[in-house]
Amino acid sequence: MTATLTTTTEYDASAGPRGISRLRELAIGALARMYRPKERLFAFRIRRTKGGDVMEGVSRRYTAMALIGLATQPDDVTADILAGRTPSDVCGHLLDDIDRSEDIGEVALTLWAARALEHPAVAKALGRLRAMDPVRGQHPTVEVAWCLTALAVPGSDVADAGLAGAIARRLIESFNPRSSLMPHWPAGANAPFLRRHVTCFADIVYPIQALSHYHIAAGMPEALDVARRCARRMCDLQGPAGQWWWHYDVRTGRVLERYPVYSVHQDAMAPMALAALRQAGGHDHSHAINAGLAWLAAPPELASGKGNGAATHGGSDEGRNAGRSLIDTGASLIWRKVARREPRKLSRTAQALASRLNSAFRTPGLALLCRPTTIDHESRPYHMAWILHAWGAGSLE
Repeated sequence: MTATLTTTTEYDASAGPRGISRLRELAIGALARMYRPKERLFAFRIRRTKGGDVMEGVSRRYTAMALIGLATQPDDVTADILAGRTPSDVCGHLLDDIDRSEDIGEVALTLWAARALEHPAVAKALGRLRAMDPVRGQHPTVEVAWCLTALAVPGSDVADAGLAGAIARRLIESFNPRSSLMPHWPAGANAPFLRRHVTCFADIVYPIQALSHYHIAAGMPEALDVARRCARRMCDLQGPAGQWWWHYDVRTGRVLERYPVYSVHQDAMAPMALAALRQAGGHDHSHAINAGLAWLAAPPELASGKGNGAATHGGSDEGRNAGRSLIDTGASLIWRKVARREPRKLSRTAQALASRLNSAFRTPGLALLCRPTTIDHESRPYHMAWILHAWGAGSLE
């Protein structure tokens, strides 16, 4: 599968492998900036402020994701990023106290990383995952999908076949055959009434990836069928310029709220899920991947010039993007998203409430008022990690 990346003045890349290589270079450089050697963890984010770009917080989830992305990288690359340490060293730091974690997402991602790295202490994460009950627990769909992928990591045998099969069954039972979408909360979970019909892009992508990997490992045709149908619907709903929209109505399979459009969806999450599907024997959605990359390089929402001076998310007038792309080679970062100018997620909340009353109701006036011209000037390590994971050896190149 060969993907193309539109050439822009901000990101001068030719089509195909060279464009992807430039994305990978940006991701590697950004991860090196985001690593905190003293804590042996990755930062939560880099954010643009009036005083410049600053690194904030730490995240164990994002550290595990970074290790998944680094699992296929050469030793010299990982040593540069991790200040001389190995991915196995950093993974060991996460595993040291994994038995005290109450975050099933963190546990699942750490297990995924440990299995990808063949860490000798992987059993600690597996034991903790079992104790947190991903089959019956009150966990969101995304985290349940991570659990399944962690148990069915490509290139390895399924860890705990009984548990993996039960998680796969829960995801399959959560699938809505009318809309061909997955819900935000899986079967058996207590979903909030006002938003139980709202699902987001991540709720679709991660189950596609997980069920595809599980079919490869365990040969479950029903898992592949659900992944195929989700992917087909996801691609049918893709925006005219390649946008992967944010919120959907799981009852009807229609878009609820288009914005924000996240850069990680365009260059990493959609590609890695659709790659897993193709590897499992599903359809080839190269055209959708290409369209998503083209949007990232030159979002039409910013083409009018209004977005060129768009304020950062939160209202600051500093750090204006000089061009028309979220790929900022001057900062060696990819900015997080194009969003509406709206107070406190007003448009998203209004669309969710209106559609709860009636699946056909929308708030078009509010959407027109809150124009999508704001660039969110922050970047998170999991985005860079998923670029490396999506475009690593044996994936899409």
